[in-house]
Amino acid sequence: MEIQSVKIKLLFETSWEVCNKVGGIYTVLSTKAKSLHDIYKDNLIFIGPDVWSEDNPSPFFVESKSLLKGWRLKADLPEGVSVRVGRWNIPGKPLVVLVSFDSLYSFKDQLYGEMWSRYGVDSLHAYGDYDEACAFSHASALVIESISKYSGVENGEGVVAHFNEWTTGMGLLHVKWKMPQAATVFTTHATSIGRSICGNGKPLYDYLSGYNGDQMASELNMQSKHSLEKAAAHQADCFTTVSSVTATECAQLLEKVPDVVTPNGFEPRFVPSKTKMPVIRKAARAKLLSVASALTGKTFSDNTIVIATSGRCEYRNKGIDLFLDSINELRAAACNKDILAFILVPAWSREGRTDLKHLLETPDISNNNSLPDPVITHYLNNPDSDSIIKRIHALNFNNVPVDNISVVYVPCYLNGDDGIFNMAYYDVLPGLDVTVFPSYYEPWGYTPLESIAFGVPTVTTTLSGFGQWVLSYVGDSIENTGVDVATRNDGNYTEVCNHIAVTLTNIVQGQYDMKNLSNAARHTSSLADWSHFIGLYLQAFEIAICNSLERNKNSF
Repeated sequence: MEIQSVKIKLLFETSWEVCNKVGGIYTVLSTKAKSLHDIYKDNLIFIGPDVWSEDNPSPFFVESKSLLKGWRLKADLPEGVSVRVGRWNIPGKPLVVLVSFDSLYSFKDQLYGEMWSRYGVDSLHAYGDYDEACAFSHASALVIESISKYSGVENGEGVVAHFNEWTTGMGLLHVKWKMPQAATVFTTHATSIGRSICGNGKPLYDYLSGYNGDQMASELNMQSKHSLEKAAAHQADCFTTVSSVTATECAQLLEKVPDVVTPNGFEPRFVPSKTKMPVIRKAARAKLLSVASALTGKTFSDNTIVIATSGRCEYRNKGIDLFLDSINELRAAACNKDILAFILVPAWSREGRTDLKHLLETPDISNNNSLPDPVITHYLNNPDSDSIIKRIHALNFNNVPVDNISVVYVPCYLNGDDGIFNMAYYDVLPGLDVTVFPSYYEPWGYTPLESIAFGVPTVTTTLSGFGQWVLSYVGDSIENTGVDVATRNDGNYTEVCNHIAVTLTNIVQGQYDMKNLSNAARHTSSLADWSHFIGLYLQAFEIAICNSLERNKNSF
């Protein structure tokens, strides 16, 4: 498809994670932005929530008083909505509008009533973050209306409005109602009901064909989110999802087959150059080993094998349970190397431990004894109910000197200011030898893709979209791809656990040339950068425009 065939005057992309690093969607948008900006320049406008303050500014947003100045002076946004305009401080530095939406809470009943009558969205059972998401996406739609009007496309012709995840569904429906000639795109990165089914310990895959999305939403108290997501999927001019795995899920649970699958790529500019990487890896390993040493009182040599998992704090869905059990299996393997296994998963944590922090700040202090509970770096608000720490204790990982395997739980965001590492995740990642992401529910899987982009070989599963992509387009040998894809289903937990343990044992015992694995990983990641995938988004925009034109032609 020719890029020039997509006639777009304004392209809006809305997400709760614009300039707001919460989860994987932030990585999708922030790494995709450069490729889109190269095509559409400042006709591309990202919209995100203004959840920041002077005391807590966004580290990713650079405000500008000159950008969109003419519009801001005449915007006259309704219902108390206010905005800040600037650049997203990422490759491409795209234009971004952050919207403040608190004033819209008082109008939510009118909005919910309108969306019920027009699109059948059931907001009656709303709870949790539903109101917040709807207020934000409604405010975003008002901004899209206002900028389009100021730019001379009041009816929406030539406007493509792209909304991500159920949290923006209300905005899409508002745009379709108020700007009928605009083309709308809706991407679900994971269905709300599919994630909930898995999160509640129910088998998704063996019984998928028997599940009814509406029925399961009622059973799991997910009616409002599911109803909104389903309406957005059906009403969008183009509906997309990120993998074939999730496309099947959408067809069954949302009763809508995606118009196109848009895999998630990666922006190579996030990765340090080959000349800088050794220095960054050395610094990362030094930090990882020093934190572990301060916790445990053990000395870790330079040839310690450092393994990690990371991502969203979903114990079963992200395979954290399987990761821990696989590390436990390693105990039976005869090995003369120390192994450090990190769990880099943000949980309900507080500040870094004061005793650990003291040791790190005074390295000359002789410490040959472990700290109390030497498996965790930060204080937890809920230590008695946190699934990860409970499982670490149940497996008797005490990090004692006689055990060559140590487990360290880092229950915070590595954003450069956590109090212990004080390094960003991408600065820590190069210090690892191998990563493991044995997900049960993983529509795409950015963590393994990030890992191989930094030259760190990884283990994932066939239940991840990324794992399926590797098998379909690259190959099934870790030596050739840098990725080991374990076959996982609803009934083979023990088998997968053994598979991962064997792969890790082979790595620890030197069965693979780690330099070759690293090079293979980088090559695989190069096949998944945005230059290969961005065309599918352009196809989605074209589908949306064509369907919008057809829809409006039929309305007269």
